[in-house]
Amino acid sequence: MRVAIVNDLALAAESLRRVILGSRRHTVAWIANNGAEAVEKCLADRPDCVLMDMIMPVMDGVEATRRIMRVAPCPILVVTASVSGNSSLVFEAMGAGALDAVATPVLAGEDIATAGRDLLRKLDRIERLTGAAPPQPKSRPAVSPAPAQEPAGPLVVIGASTGGPQALRAILAPLPSRFAAAIVVIQHMNAPFLPGLAEWLNGETRLPVRVFQDGDRPQAGHVLIAATAGHARMEPGGRLRYTEEPKEAIYHPCIDVFFLSVAEHWPASGVGVLLTGMGRDGATGLLALRRRGFATIGQDRQSCVVFGMPGHAQAIGAAGLFLPPQAIAQHLVQHYGST
Repeated sequence: MRVAIVNDLALAAESLRRVILGSRRHTVAWIANNGAEAVEKCLADRPDCVLMDMIMPVMDGVEATRRIMRVAPCPILVVTASVSGNSSLVFEAMGAGALDAVATPVLAGEDIATAGRDLLRKLDRIERLTGAAPPQPKSRPAVSPAPAQEPAGPLVVIGASTGGPQALRAILAPLPSRFAAAIVVIQHMNAPFLPGLAEWLNGETRLPVRVFQDGDRPQAGHVLIAATAGHARMEPGGRLRYTEEPKEAIYHPCIDVFFLSVAEHWPASGVGVLLTGMGRDGATGLLALRRRGFATIGQDRQSCVVFGMPGHAQAIGAAGLFLPPQAIAQHLVQHYGST
């Protein structure tokens, strides 16, 4: 791929340039020193992917992402030196259309291949997502749920990718503190950023939001987010587990893997929601949830940053409704607004 670098720090830009060229698979299209320059260069020479810093003079990475996606749309990967310090900006940029985020590689003390491993993995994944349709993860069809080990109430499961953080905020913010359903969120994002996403959302809603631990169970009025470099599953009895399988799945964490396990093991009713995102992940799992008796909702085309995942759900008949995030929130409040 032809990769563009947007960073005002010469040392960081050079580190990124060396990682890209060292891969022997990608080339550097151009380097911009700020967001405004990046917008101009994207209009003149659109790259296959942009590596976008967040904190820059003239125009920051959030506004540059927003403008590029409006006038010269192309895949954008946020690359930031501080995961925790810039988390709110990262999620704003992802809401504006950035595909993912990764920490800036540090070359001191490590060779290029080791230091740039996470970045190159992200570039490979973006290349696959923007090319041929990715293979769907192998999974068993949904079966009748196993008996619950303890009473279980309604469950809302949400899958999201590109543009997901902003859509999640729009859905979760209006929910009342006395919300009768449990909520579990699967968001495509690099694992180090997911705790920051939970912390950011925790300040945007009246419900407590946290990363779930292996063995946790969903709880009414609480929002749990998967934070894993692998995948999340639900086991019999409603326990949440982290797993490395299926290793061949290119989405991490994989929405289909989780939705299919919920269809198999959650003993009560619920709602499945599939939000904006590139690719097809989540549609097959959403269909399994619908067949299992869950209400299923896809984000509508007009409000999506990318209509890929909901679009595939529409194509296979997986979603019963298509709504913008604010209307999804209203739907949830009508059904589970108070205990």
